[in-house]
Amino acid sequence: MSNHHPPGHAAVDEDAFKAAMGRWASGITVVTASGPDGPVGLTASAFSSLSLHPPLVLVCIGQASFHHDHLTGAPGFGVHILDSSQEEVSNTFAFKRGDRFEGLDVQDGPLGVPLLPLGLARLACERYEVVEGGDHSILIGRVLSVDVADAEPLAWWQGGYRRLEEQGA
Repeated sequence: MSNHHPPGHAAVDEDAFKAAMGRWASGITVVTASGPDGPVGLTASAFSSLSLHPPLVLVCIGQASFHHDHLTGAPGFGVHILDSSQEEVSNTFAFKRGDRFEGLDVQDGPLGVPLLPLGLARLACERYEVVEGGDHSILIGRVLSVDVADAEPLAWWQGGYRRLEEQGA
């Protein structure tokens, strides 16, 4: 598959692309791993299941991210699917400098993966493959363990957090 556009067709404008992608509602995750100086993590909305056999997930990590190399190079990583009460956790891992894990009850998971308190779900994964995709790396993990809970999801749509509402019959 070619990564180039057909002759005579210009690539889409960056602002138009961002506007279109902002229409895609997604959940919010925090991805964690053990780095050389302790746990590292960041907020990511580009996350998906990939395969059932074997159980694989993927998360896209910006190559310009300070923690890119630690996350993509670690033997394992955690994916935490946030619930609607975890907006502060999302913001901390998106914007805070310094120790993002301060004040959190972090547990050691398989392969030394730092696991945050449970939101909707958390997955401990073994690094399976890393694929380059433009200015991001696609980190693929084989899921080793999961924890799930019942709660409302934290969603992101058009540049902001959203709450889902049940529609009456």
